[in-house]
Amino acid sequence: MGRSSFVLSLGSINVDFQVRADGWPEQSETSIAGDFLMASGGKGANVAFIASRLGASARLVGRVGDDPLADVALAPLGRAGIDLSRVARSPHTPTGVSMIVVKQDGDKTIVLAPNANMSWEPGAERDVREAVQSAPEGAIVAVDLEIPPALARAGLQAARARGLTTVLDPSPGDAVTDELLALADYVTPNSRETERLTGIQARSEADAIAAGRKLLQRGVRAACVKLSDGGVVCVSGDGSQTVRSPRVEVVDKTGAGDAFAGALCTLLGEGRPLRECLRGAVAASALALTRYGSQAAYPSREKLDGFLPQVPE
Repeated sequence: MGRSSFVLSLGSINVDFQVRADGWPEQSETSIAGDFLMASGGKGANVAFIASRLGASARLVGRVGDDPLADVALAPLGRAGIDLSRVARSPHTPTGVSMIVVKQDGDKTIVLAPNANMSWEPGAERDVREAVQSAPEGAIVAVDLEIPPALARAGLQAARARGLTTVLDPSPGDAVTDELLALADYVTPNSRETERLTGIQARSEADAIAAGRKLLQRGVRAACVKLSDGGVVCVSGDGSQTVRSPRVEVVDKTGAGDAFAGALCTLLGEGRPLRECLRGAVAASALALTRYGSQAAYPSREKLDGFLPQVPE
């Protein structure tokens, strides 16, 4: 392992209500499901969780409600050793909830009620800036857009002012602006987000390179365009490089993108070469597919390191 890594994750904190079924019901239809799971989730929480699993010090910045679900969301994060001092409870507001249906092939459909994630108090931009300003030198700042865009912008601006590396998850795509992209060192769109942001369906490596170049034109410094097979094409001013995903048995795709982002942040924070960071991120995402649920599927550092040789060179 290289130098120690510190990951500050600014983003959503949810409780996942997850079932497995043949698909989302049609209008006025009731579908029978099984494998019910209620667990901590949300993009921001997931990134902090896997970063901690991989050996980083992790700080989460976000909001939960003042309801019993807040404890469901936060308890596993606290047990993982994540710094929750910058997580507050929004009064008279429920905690964010994701309702997830996972099909037999592992693909999923999600309905998200952001709730407290969008109910920050007046003056919260100052709190976000202070959270970033108090992070140690060399920290990696991860931001998603399941929070108010002004707060995402405040976090990215504070990181840029300090010279900290930023990783932006451009989801949901309709919240992405050129200003946010210009503040990001790395952006990590999946295939649907790539098409929304660039108009290009990244069905091949060449498509992903073309899309990545369009994102660079919009201001981002490096575009990590995720391929449908789990691999990634990273395009930067130095050119492009591709990492293919190993074959795994897909159980559940929920949270795999967050695993990619959290692993990327952790390895960047250790000062690893970019290709090594990309291979580790692809490996973490692949391993997250092999178990049911999000955080429960995230690998330890030992498991990730042992799996890395399966990622094609």
